[in-house]
This record gives sequence, structure tokens and C-alpha cells, in this order.
Amino acid sequence: MVAPRTRTYIQRFGFAAALFASFTLGSLVPHEASAIPPRASPYRRLGILAQVMAHIENSYVDPVDEDRLLDGAIRGMVGALDPHSAYLNAEEYRLLESDTAGQFGGVGVEIDARGEWLTVIAPITGSPAARAGVRAGDQLVSIEGRDARGLDVDEAVRRMRGPAGTHVRVVFQRHGQREPIRLDLVREIVHVSSVDSHPLADGYGYLNLKSFQERTSDEVRRALDALTRASGGTLRGLVLDLRNNPGGLLDESVVVADEFLSDGVIVSTRGRDGAAQDEARAHTAGTRPAFPIVVLVNEYTASAAEILAGALQDHHRATLVGVRTFGKGSVQTVIDLSDGGALKLTIARYFTPSGRSIQAQGIAPDIQIEQVALPEPASDDTDEAPERERDLAQHLPNRDTGDAPPPPVPGGDIRDLQLRVGYQLLRGMRHP
Repeated sequence: MVAPRTRTYIQRFGFAAALFASFTLGSLVPHEASAIPPRASPYRRLGILAQVMAHIENSYVDPVDEDRLLDGAIRGMVGALDPHSAYLNAEEYRLLESDTAGQFGGVGVEIDARGEWLTVIAPITGSPAARAGVRAGDQLVSIEGRDARGLDVDEAVRRMRGPAGTHVRVVFQRHGQREPIRLDLVREIVHVSSVDSHPLADGYGYLNLKSFQERTSDEVRRALDALTRASGGTLRGLVLDLRNNPGGLLDESVVVADEFLSDGVIVSTRGRDGAAQDEARAHTAGTRPAFPIVVLVNEYTASAAEILAGALQDHHRATLVGVRTFGKGSVQTVIDLSDGGALKLTIARYFTPSGRSIQAQGIAPDIQIEQVALPEPASDDTDEAPERERDLAQHLPNRDTGDAPPPPVPGGDIRDLQLRVGYQLLRGMRHP
């Protein structure tokens, strides 16, 4: 009969009282029976949490949901650690799993916290957000009329996702533009391919790595094989574009780095008090030929993408072009919880092969190139075209070519400045 009476007590005095009892029961045990002084217990202040919840249950102006209260308490506790640790309820955990799987219902935009604003890392190619003109760097102002400033990233993602065919109203603010951008987007099933590639002229290739998901390394292998075939069996060089790549799965980043490195450390991690935790190394088997590589990076290159960029830079396997990266140098693990949710917890800092910590520093490129809009090229038959020797009356002809137009500058037709510089730099590197 003890168990039924105990259950009645819990139901009568509420969840908070039971919680308080569970945290304070140890204080009823004689002091001599405890080997640890009460003040040394890290859980001694949990009784305060139970007291606060009891006061809310008994005195708050409206009835409260006890599960919601405890959920908020857990979020507050984990959120006090760092920007990347988080408690995920069951629905949010499903969203995270769909991210790594590469398929979900939503508007197709990657966001992350930048100060108090949620900022677009990149719209997903072909998604409703991309078709509506959303750009990297746009700041999310509101979702369905609710202020998004200070909103948790996972909560914002949850609000923008939903069944295909449903609408969601979002407002963005763009730097240099006074009026906000108001959009009514229709959600779709968004299929996220993490790799995009195409051949460049004269046997070179371009590979854009958008994020690190499940099977990203398989996509990279297929893309590299296709570029090699397109170049006649020998790839002369590669532009690896990591711009706007927010990171993702650490293991996939390591496998991609192993494609280009034959030996040595790729990344190492250190846990609490700097204790060595893990080290990933490259393997000779399966390493690609040592063709030149230029890696494009920007301020939105983060986390696992920084691991790849840092490894290639430290091993002198690639030249980095662009601007300093984001600087997320921490590793998170996802721990399943009994309620169907999960704890995403920062467990280590990672270091590049040379021992550099990227945390809050980022990776500086070897060649810094700010991204700016290029002016439209002037046609040779317009007044805006500059005058050259060949335009002067009675100029001496070129004995070899006559008055034939000069050959175009390689890459001169590329309108992306960083990509143009990367490609032209790649052409000047010596193939082993």
C-alpha cells in the first residue's frame, strides 16, 4: 500500500514538490552517513529550481504546463554553456536528422546566429528561398509576424519548415537596402545535394562543397571521377569552393580531406583541460593525384569546412583564396535522451595539423580577395571601350597575326571575382 499512497502524494502536491523532494531527500540522511559534505554536491542548488517551479505552479496568474516549464529550464541550462550546445525536443531532433540526411519540407535556407541576428549562410540551390532571391548575408527579421531577433536557430528552422504546399511569411533585411524584403514562400520537399561540380576550360575542374551530410564523401568521389573523365583522364587542377559552407558532420569532412592527403594528421581534438581526445590521420590508399588545388573561403565558411581548409593549408596541399573564415573551432556530439529528444553538447575543441586552434580566430587565406561585384565588360565597338594601339589609324600591323583580335584572357568571362582569381591562380601553378 505504500506505493499507491506515494503516488497520491505526488499528484496532490504537484510535479515541483516531487522534484524538490527528490533533490532534498539526501539532506534527511544523517550527516555521518554521507562521505561527501552537502556543500560539495553539484546538485545542491537544484532544490532552488524545484522551489521556483512550486511557486509558479501555485501562484502564477494562469495555469502552467509543467512539461513546458521543465523544458524551458533545461534549455536555459544548456544555453548558458555556449552558442552551439542545445537541448532538442523530439520534433527538433527530427529536424536535425533530416538536415544530415539531406531532405526535408521547408523553404530551403541555411541560417546561423550572427550576434543578435539570424543570418542567411546560403539559400539552397533551386529552393523556394533561392528562387525568391534570398542571398547569403540577409538577416532574418520575422517569421509569420514574430520577431526573429534573438530567436534560437533551431526554433527558427522549426517555424520555417512544414508540410509541402503550405505557406510561410518571412521578412529579411539586406545590408545597404533600406526597405525590408517581405516574402510569402510556399514550402516544398527540399532535396539537398551537398556537392555541385562542372569542368573548367583546359582540363581544370570546379567543385562546390555546400555542406557535410551523410554520404557527402561519396558525392565528392563521384564528382572528382566525373571531372577527371571530362578532362581526358588527367585533371590538371581543382577549384574547391567552400564558401558559405556552414559545416556539418566531422567524419565526412575528414574523409574528404583524406581524398587529397596521403599521410599525416588531418585534425585533432582536445577535451576538457586540453586533454588529447582524438586524432584523424590520412591514408595513402585512395589518395588522388597531386594536382594543384585552390580553395575558396569566406566569412561563412565554418566548422567542418574550416577543418578541411585548415588541413589542406597546413599540409601545403592547397592555396586558400578569399577572406578569413568564421572561426567555429568546437566539436558537438548528439546524445539521445529518454524523452525522444537529444542533447547537442560541445565536447571538444579541434586543432589543425600544425596545432592551430580556429576557435574565434578563423583561418586566414593565403591570398585575400574581397568579393565585389564586377562591372559589366565594355564591348569593343562602344565609346566606353578603352582605346588601344590597334585602334589608332595607320598603326603597324602585327606581322604574325595581322589585325586578328587578341585571344581572350583565361577566366575573363567568370563574373565571380574570387572564383576568377582562384581559377587564374590555378592555371599558373605547376602540375607535378
